[in-house]
Amino acid sequence: MTVKAAVIRVDVEKPLPISRLDLPPDDLGFVGGKLATADNQTTGRFTGQEFETVDLAVGPDQAVAEVQRLVGEGVYYIVMAAEAETLLAVADAVGDSAVVVNAQAMDDRLRNDSCRSNILHVAPSRAMLTDALAQFLMWKKWREWALIHGSHPEDLLLADAYRRAAKKFGAKIVEERVFEDTGGARRTDSGHVLVQKQMPVFTQRMDDYDVLVAADEADVFAAYLPYQTWDPRPVAGSAGLRPTTFHPAHEAWGATQFQRRFEKESNRYARPLDYQVWLALRVLGEVVTRTNSYDPGTMKDYLLGPNFELAAFKGVKVTFRPWNGQLRQPVLLVGDKVLVSVSPQKEYLHKVSRLDTLGFDEPESTCVR
Repeated sequence: MTVKAAVIRVDVEKPLPISRLDLPPDDLGFVGGKLATADNQTTGRFTGQEFETVDLAVGPDQAVAEVQRLVGEGVYYIVMAAEAETLLAVADAVGDSAVVVNAQAMDDRLRNDSCRSNILHVAPSRAMLTDALAQFLMWKKWREWALIHGSHPEDLLLADAYRRAAKKFGAKIVEERVFEDTGGARRTDSGHVLVQKQMPVFTQRMDDYDVLVAADEADVFAAYLPYQTWDPRPVAGSAGLRPTTFHPAHEAWGATQFQRRFEKESNRYARPLDYQVWLALRVLGEVVTRTNSYDPGTMKDYLLGPNFELAAFKGVKVTFRPWNGQLRQPVLLVGDKVLVSVSPQKEYLHKVSRLDTLGFDEPESTCVR
């Protein structure tokens, strides 16, 4: 049996990142898919299954047509690295003829009011990431937060997620400020001189707080906050201590093996999207091996059922939430060079899975699949 999958990366034009270290590589996402396909092939040799993966980088206006073409050619497992609107358009276009796996979009609405029955999410939601950070901050007894968020739509959504996390875990947001993006150069030779003058003043006279939480998904200001706040306080969120699915410093639970293979293949470090695409395709390998089927309905039923589990270099087996298709997984909390902690924190218990303390639990979900 030949099992065909596709990784579709939908590229949109964005401003340059603050740091040249964050410039996206041309093969972002695709290397993780290549490693996962090789992993699937290793098992497939013994089970009579052949795994093939097509990689495509397209624009938003091309995504639906390309996915429809692939489904027509017998590709029934589509991994999407795309923003929310494109992801929904693709899912609506293919319907029950394919399984669509979200490897990038973090929007909470995709797991709630805008959920689709044919979408599975290996990318974490914003709520999962913010809950993971909130648990650690509460464990540290840093209960009083100052929240600074950007002015872009994605920043506002992230700020909403932090407000929800604060309420959920008992933190108090003592003050909020908005950093307006007025345009201009993000990367200039004199940038640090301007920031050194601007950031202390911007954070001056804030109500007393334990930690400054930055919601800057658009990458405008947060990287400039550490060491530049008026009061000597730690920074978390979009800079400083950050929640993420993967990090080059992660070596626990066998992750070193993945890191070395990835670096040998690509001559660079793995990024979260690389890991998420790898994870999405390893899900395919596991479900096909267990069910001996490439039928979209059979795959989806098994993945959302009680028998699916997958090792993911996170210390526990990961599984899908049947109520919204979200993959349960631990969240790494990282600094620049080290893994600081992993959430969920052990103090937070749950009657089904401690992983369900991250993000929208079943009683909170508004998803109708």
